[in-house]
Amino acid sequence: MVFDRYLLKNLLIATLFTAMSLAAVIMLTQSLRFLELIINSGASSFSFFALTMLAMPRFFEVILPIALMIGTVFIYNRMTADSEMVVMRASGLSPLRLSRPALKLAMVTTALVFVITSWVAPLALSKMQLMRVTIKAQYSSLLLRDGVFNSIGQNLTVYLHNRTSSGDLEGLLIHDTRPGLQRPVTILAKRGVIVSDYAGQQVVIFNGSRQEFNPQTGAVDRLDFERYTLDLPEAEPVRQRWREPDERTLTELLNPDEQVRADSKKMREFHVEAQRRFVGPFLAITFTLVSLCCLLLGPSDRRGLGWRIVGAALGIITLQGLYLVAYNLAKEGPLGMALMYGLVFVPLIACYYLLSPQSEKFRQYLAKQMGRLA
Repeated sequence: MVFDRYLLKNLLIATLFTAMSLAAVIMLTQSLRFLELIINSGASSFSFFALTMLAMPRFFEVILPIALMIGTVFIYNRMTADSEMVVMRASGLSPLRLSRPALKLAMVTTALVFVITSWVAPLALSKMQLMRVTIKAQYSSLLLRDGVFNSIGQNLTVYLHNRTSSGDLEGLLIHDTRPGLQRPVTILAKRGVIVSDYAGQQVVIFNGSRQEFNPQTGAVDRLDFERYTLDLPEAEPVRQRWREPDERTLTELLNPDEQVRADSKKMREFHVEAQRRFVGPFLAITFTLVSLCCLLLGPSDRRGLGWRIVGAALGIITLQGLYLVAYNLAKEGPLGMALMYGLVFVPLIACYYLLSPQSEKFRQYLAKQMGRLA
């Protein structure tokens, strides 16, 4: 039907625009989280971009249903104000028939969210956490900041006066107390550079002096040099970390290893996370149906549906908040799990019934009762 294609096209454009806008805002907030890590570790700008991108998929479980709800409210309200909905109703289309394009898009969104939350988001989150640990382990020991005493490992301190645009180090003071030395050593140098090879990281320093205190003579032994090489401690190895349930794919959650099966608490966490992956995507349909009920049921008003839009927004916010509470309660017991299912499927079924032709008599009865109360 031409009407379905027209409405579906407008809904898709509005939803995509809203989703991209929300994603841009969240991307900005997430990038600020990694800015300090990148600056302090001296990692590349590519690492900053990669961390930000890897953090994004897990937010689409919330972004897409809300974007669809906003798109639905905007398009149906605009078509009501332009009398397009009035014409469609006058032609005999029921509220459920008018809702069909939005429900089709909601089902596609549900399938997309299911794929993202079950596989894409866990893999991206696991990769992001591993990348953060790697950056901290491999880059933190190589960063020398100007004007401060930099601790490299536990027994090596380097003071740097200035770093040139070419990467040369100027005005070096190095205090080395590592166990391999007979006595603590202090090195002063005018210039140095950091070099990397297969053996590891080194600081090559030029035009300086190596000083160490001799306790037997009570004097300071000094050695002037033109070139001196100082090995930097190796970066800490990246430890094998335990991946949390939200970093596991749905397949891994449904087939845990023996270590997880032996721990009842971990099994509970895996079970709750797996249930969330099944239930959460249906919020896209629930939010859409709640919005459609608020906009399509009752008399049309060309002046706008302001109060109905407010009611739809409050209903969605309440459902989303209670769903998050139920998810946290589900980690403690079965009551939270039942509440999580109820918050998703009870409004879904109730709103679908209210939009269907079978509820016509019930809606007329409610209208009469509300008319008497008014």
